[in-house]
Amino acid sequence: MSLYLASRSPRRRELLDQIGMSYDCLDVEINEDWDGIEQARDYVARLAIGKAQAGYAQLSSDLKADEKNVVLGADTSVVLDDQILGKATTDFEAREMLTLLSGCCHDVFTGVALVGSEERVIVNHNKVFFRVLTSKECHQYCATGEPLGKAGGYAIQGMGALFVERVEGSYSGVMGLPLFETAALLRSADLKVL
Repeated sequence: MSLYLASRSPRRRELLDQIGMSYDCLDVEINEDWDGIEQARDYVARLAIGKAQAGYAQLSSDLKADEKNVVLGADTSVVLDDQILGKATTDFEAREMLTLLSGCCHDVFTGVALVGSEERVIVNHNKVFFRVLTSKECHQYCATGEPLGKAGGYAIQGMGALFVERVEGSYSGVMGLPLFETAALLRSADLKVL
């Protein structure tokens, strides 16, 4: 059985590498629009399954009928006061998000889906506590370019870790691929983990 990762995220690749998984990457595009109403847990589950389904559809024309393949998809959202913050696309957006997160606890939801002969999805929920940030720190951090393209405008595995007082939950889940839940999904499809 072959595993495919429907993601461009280098962090997700690093995490799969960390647990010794062999896989190939697929580049998929799906609509990630949030309607402002859908609950974050439902939103990340929908996107994770959508990415995995898109990856599986991409493979279907190239696969032999007797081959068994599974596609892993994931999506992460940073949530503050029931609002999904999204990915920072500009320094201004990143500074706005960091200002909102400063001195607060926020939620990070990551949906992980596996699509093959069956479809499975799991959602991981974490609480992240930020210390109070100064305007100068936000500006300096944004000048590094690290916040761009990151949910909530920060990367916990990078310099953004300087802002995190503590995490209640899964560090790998905040990074974008909760390894405990991911391993359970992979095992459920008879893939060897470890």
